[in-house]
Amino acid sequence: MRSSYDVVVVGAGTAGVIAAIQAGRAGAATLLIEKNGIAGGTLVAGGINYPASFHAYDKLVIAGIGWELCCRARQEVGEPPPRPRSDNWHAGAGILHFGVNPAVFAALADEMLLSAGVEILYHAMPAAARPTADGWQLSVCTKTGLRDVTAKVVVDCTADANVVTLAGLPVERNPELQAATLVVRTAGYDDKALDYEAIQRAFESEVAAGRMRHTDPGWSRGRFEFFLKGYGGNRLHITGVDGRTSEARTEAEIEGRRTMLRLLRFCRRQPGLENFVIASCAMECGIRETVTIKARKTVTVHDLESGRLWEDAVCYTFYAIDIHRADHTHYRRIEPGVHPTIPLGAMLPADGRGLLVAGRCVAGDQEANSLFRVEASCMAMGQAAGAAAALAAARGQDVAQVPITAIHALLREHGAIVPGDKL
Repeated sequence: MRSSYDVVVVGAGTAGVIAAIQAGRAGAATLLIEKNGIAGGTLVAGGINYPASFHAYDKLVIAGIGWELCCRARQEVGEPPPRPRSDNWHAGAGILHFGVNPAVFAALADEMLLSAGVEILYHAMPAAARPTADGWQLSVCTKTGLRDVTAKVVVDCTADANVVTLAGLPVERNPELQAATLVVRTAGYDDKALDYEAIQRAFESEVAAGRMRHTDPGWSRGRFEFFLKGYGGNRLHITGVDGRTSEARTEAEIEGRRTMLRLLRFCRRQPGLENFVIASCAMECGIRETVTIKARKTVTVHDLESGRLWEDAVCYTFYAIDIHRADHTHYRRIEPGVHPTIPLGAMLPADGRGLLVAGRCVAGDQEANSLFRVEASCMAMGQAAGAAAALAAARGQDVAQVPITAIHALLREHGAIVPGDKL
């Protein structure tokens, strides 16, 4: 491992992997740092291996390296490329979820990173970030101690703005954070043969006795059949947690597994669920929201719902407004024909040079954030960040000084869809 790089990307989730591949393919000497031993973040460790949404109704609005990786992951196991009106197509909202084998996705991510010349450092995380005359010095905590590396540009893809915080730059936090989820898969029963009314009565008795929580089955307003008919999945709601710090993340992980155990023990006592099992459990609790950066621009829900084309737009984003409260969600679709965009300015901290952010902590209000936090959008932001970082490093400029036309040209060269181009 060398001590000096053009670009250091921190976090190998869906944003960070793509950012690092893009920077490496653009010729930047790139290091990718990840706290886990595997790439993919929420898609792999969090068990949300059905990314959305590359499509806006019938139009492909996000392509490039993230789309390439997902299509290759499906091709490796003999599956066709994702397409609208197939897989898990939400026709009313124009959203396409599709399955990706997480192990294959992670292995291909390694392969594509290494092919791009990226150095990978797993089982490591930043301990300090200090500005230098021409970039940043990061102290990285490894299993054998602290190691210093320098970078002309740092890309914070931690999802929680950890590097931004270490650098002493401000972040913003909403008063009520969205609920988290631990993804579990259940088995050992026939969901069509259950007496849901009896199970509901038993569940409500347990809640009244304080042995279970009304939120345990997820965002169903306490309807237990929601959990059972879905055979678990992305349904459990872990409330009152903030995954930004190690202490808070520990609390979230413990509470997620505690919730899982409550559900397991309750279900196995119910008629028809005697053989109920937890078939699988994600490695990590999925955190929907922590903080967003205080940036040069802030994306509002009006910007998204109006399809605002920012003058410095670097990618499209598409999903629905999807805010998860304790036992329910606020869900509102984006209208057909509206194609929201993300500006580079929302990825740049208001203060500080040579630092940009990609992923869910990009600057936006809570409703906007609930849309652009999803995996396909994070991949698109990651590619844009990797392109901007590589160009800034090569030119010896701050990211904000790189002409948007140059960023667009590099993104097109690597297959991305640039806002304003014909869809």
